[in-house]
Amino acid sequence: MIRMTVLGILCWVHAAAAGTHSLQYFAVGTTEETGIPKYVEVDMVDGMQYMYYDSTMEKPTFRMDWINKTMGPDFWERRIQYIELGHNMVKSSLSKTVQHFNHTGVHIYQSMGGCELDADGTRRTYASHAYDGKDFVSLDLETMTWIAALPQAVYYKRMREADTHSQQVVKHYFEHDCFKSLKMYIQNWSEILQMKVRPEVMLIPRKARKSPGTDVICHVTGFYPREVEVNWVRDGEHLLDEGVWSGEVLPNGDRTYQLRKILTVSPEDQKKHSYSCQVDHASLDEKMDVKWVPGAALNMGFVAGGVLAALGLIIAVIIGVHIWKKRASGARSPDYTPAQR
Repeated sequence: MIRMTVLGILCWVHAAAAGTHSLQYFAVGTTEETGIPKYVEVDMVDGMQYMYYDSTMEKPTFRMDWINKTMGPDFWERRIQYIELGHNMVKSSLSKTVQHFNHTGVHIYQSMGGCELDADGTRRTYASHAYDGKDFVSLDLETMTWIAALPQAVYYKRMREADTHSQQVVKHYFEHDCFKSLKMYIQNWSEILQMKVRPEVMLIPRKARKSPGTDVICHVTGFYPREVEVNWVRDGEHLLDEGVWSGEVLPNGDRTYQLRKILTVSPEDQKKHSYSCQVDHASLDEKMDVKWVPGAALNMGFVAGGVLAALGLIIAVIIGVHIWKKRASGARSPDYTPAQR
């Protein structure tokens, strides 16, 4: 039985460093009807979704209006060729892997990859696959060899390396077309990529689960770009690490991001100290400092421009991150064990 839900359909997001631009694709195929299309692909530039396609559509949809209005038939033909290539690859890989493991029921096959371009011209590329939420194979683009993440994936490595035509198509995409597309998107979407949206900060207290104290959630949302620094501060000067749990930076459905940091405070410390959540972001002239008032149901530090957006497909991408990268808990099939790292 598959251990991923619809919220885990896609699997990995890479956070580009400042001065770095990235183009990424995420694709997933399913064996049976699950309430979502059997194939879904999402493409992103600098962490923002710009293209969506699924197996119920004739052609992809772009969130960049200039693409829909100005790009000629050559662009669309090339774009559709890559989508068909990805669709066929995921469909074939899923079918062969299910047969190889002699599995039945619902299973998924995930594919991700992309390229990064630094300000100094340095280039990087990457490509990985997963089966049922576990690392399966990755591609060494320098040697064009596939690396099996577990012994049961060796068959797939050999199958892909034997398909010389597909290998050349993949090589050309990662060495040329990926960077060509990235540069085009950066040039024409610069106004969006360079925007700065200010965050909203909310402090939400709740009873601690494993102690008699209080968990205080610092929920920072609605900000862009992605890079943000959030810290809990005691008595206005001491940055806290102990007793603080930090979540991942997750995208909202409106191209902005959110982050949570949870501080656990004992009843004794609540009486002796003051606590505040401090936020530093490129959109702010100075750091935000939102003080927690014990006994208050909700403390808010609001800066116009940030909203808590409805979660959509992009959230599915991120939740899949935790399932692929951190591994979902639960029973594992005896014939399929993740490789040791």
